[in-house]
Amino acid sequence: MTGAPEPRMTGEQESPMAAANQLSTQALDLRYGDRLVVSGLDLTLPGGAVTAIVGPNACGKSTLLRGLSRLLAPAAGSVTLDGADIHRMPARALALRMGLLPQQPVTPEAITVEALVRLGRYPHQRLLSPWSATDQKAVDEALGRTGTAVLRDHPVDQLSGGQRQRAWIALALAQDTELLLLDEPTTFLDLRHQLDVLDLVAALHAEAGRTVVMVLHDLGQAARYADHMVVLKDGRLAAAGTPADILDADLVRSVFDVDCRVIPDPETGTPLVIPKGSAMRHSAASA
Repeated sequence: MTGAPEPRMTGEQESPMAAANQLSTQALDLRYGDRLVVSGLDLTLPGGAVTAIVGPNACGKSTLLRGLSRLLAPAAGSVTLDGADIHRMPARALALRMGLLPQQPVTPEAITVEALVRLGRYPHQRLLSPWSATDQKAVDEALGRTGTAVLRDHPVDQLSGGQRQRAWIALALAQDTELLLLDEPTTFLDLRHQLDVLDLVAALHAEAGRTVVMVLHDLGQAARYADHMVVLKDGRLAAAGTPADILDADLVRSVFDVDCRVIPDPETGTPLVIPKGSAMRHSAASA
């Protein structure tokens, strides 16, 4: 694995927030067979915040999320939730605290939106216990918050990409956890539906203080919607902290090999990355 520069940290990373639902990794290695994908990762994701994980393709973003959600066991090191090793927690106990939307989830054949969302109540069920009013209320609220109540009887496989993604987020909400992990929730969506999904994530965080960790590709969207950003390169940590503190032209160049300007977004004040295309570079060189 290619060596990475010393990661850039802000004070927030060095003195992590004490809020609940704080995920941390300690010297974490993640492998697929003989291939080391994530190496020696020491990281704290603040509780009660929205964290975006970004980086070039194949840098380990989705692999890290799989490790954080216990879908992939560490080859070395550990992952903790509020100080407890997640691999020592009972599966049901972890499912009551952590909801996961994987990348490109597989929809059961011919299932309706409501039936899909009801699956989110599985961790709350007990053997021989009937479906309760509490369960139905959680499903109804999840459908309402995601704008999918009018689609409850529609087959999921007949929905648009944006509608389908909202249905899957509704499933995660029905699970009623305070921690949500979302793996590329905007992939394959057009710009309008990308913003719809990210606005929904922001609203869920604002309304209930949920901790959200999501993998994103778009640096501008990550800077606008995240309180905290984790930047990976070659499976190692390149930077972590608030977008305003860590996102600059030097970081983008060293991680993505792209020359750019980083300026305040005129609407939000968050960092806005403006790439310098080859035409701009040639023009500057000849000026």
